[in-house]
Amino acid sequence: MTKYSILLVCTDNLCRSPTAEEVLRQKAIQQGLADRVQVASAATHDLSTGEPVDFHAQKHAMRRGYDLSALRARLLQPEDFERFDLILAMEESNLLMLRLSCPPRYQDRLHYFTQYCSEPVSQDVPDPFYGQPDDFEQVLDVIEEGCEGVLMAVKEKIDHDD
Repeated sequence: MTKYSILLVCTDNLCRSPTAEEVLRQKAIQQGLADRVQVASAATHDLSTGEPVDFHAQKHAMRRGYDLSALRARLLQPEDFERFDLILAMEESNLLMLRLSCPPRYQDRLHYFTQYCSEPVSQDVPDPFYGQPDDFEQVLDVIEEGCEGVLMAVKEKIDHDD
């Protein structure tokens, strides 16, 4: 049984992508897919490698039951394009960076995270880093909904491949 691997990517891997990583991991566990889905996150820019997730992102996520305390920012690696089956960008600039550095044979793995939302408000997940508390809550709402859509698509893919 092979695992389906998903990489979530934002600019510095301090708010959006690590939040989405943990939300997706928890939802996979809840749906009985923990042994079939592998999740990670990364940054397009080497601004905060090794740093813990933003305190505000951790605080808001914890209120919803998501513990981000063990996660550390990591930079996207060239081998990630081969290693992950699906690579989801949190905003347009992230997707552009991914497309520029991704080998042609893996380009079809690159997508916007929000394309998995049932009713995307925007193609970008807003960056709450300099925002207000409500901004973190809004991002969590988008991420929770998007993760449901991601898992629905992944379930179809896994069922089809079995």
